[in-house]
Formats: sequence, C-alpha cells, structure tokens
Amino acid sequence: TPATAQRFLEDNFAEWVRALDLTIAAIGPSGATLTMPITDRLARVGGILSGQALAAMADTAMVFACAGHMGEFKPVATTNLDTVFLRPGVGDAVRCEAEIVRAGKALIFARATLIAMPSEKPVATATATFYAP
Repeated sequence: TPATAQRFLEDNFAEWVRALDLTIAAIGPSGATLTMPITDRLARVGGILSGQALAAMADTAMVFACAGHMGEFKPVATTNLDTVFLRPGVGDAVRCEAEIVRAGKALIFARATLIAMPSEKPVATATATFYAP
C-alpha cells in the first residue's frame, strides 16, 4: 500500500533522499506514482527545480515501481539511469509516474515521466535498469 511504501521510504532511504519530501501516492504491480513539492531548498537560480532533485526522484520512483512489481521490498541496484530534461520544473510540485517496462530474472527495466503540477506539463523523462540479486 502507499502507506507501507511511505514507511519503508522513511525507515530505509538515505537522509538526502528523505529531504526531497517525497510522497508515495500509488504503488502496484505495474508501477508507482510519487509527488515532490517544489521548494526553495530544491530550486536553483531562478526558482527552477534542480535537475539533481528530478533525477533522484525518478530513480526513487522507479525503485518503488520495482517493489510494486515484485510485491515486496527487495534490494535492487541501479545499473543505469538516463534522464532527459524537457522544460524547467516550475509550479507547486512534481508528480513522477514510474512503470515497469520489462522484468527478467536479474534485470528490471523501468521508465518514468515527471510532470509539473498544476500545469500538467512533462518536465523530464527517465529510464533505468535495475539489478535484482
């Protein structure tokens, strides 16, 4: 459930990831949706959300998509992360919709779309490969 996933995030992720103030909005077998407020702490010059925060959010959302796919929290390691920035991240928050593209025995392929709120415009996309030992 989103509440179980949120507790897992708070109890197991690094302090700097928790500082992103991520909220697990949804999690299930096909993926996960997270939200992140756009705050001064995460913005760069001009009030634009930093690319590092967007990439970290995408990676974290895809990790939770892996957990949703597996039906439990198992360790996964990011082996590849590619982020494409489409437009400045501005507004109140960003929603990240992460989904599993394909899951094999040892590798899981995922993709994410990061959407500014309230404009509903995509600000970035990301793909990643995870190793599931």
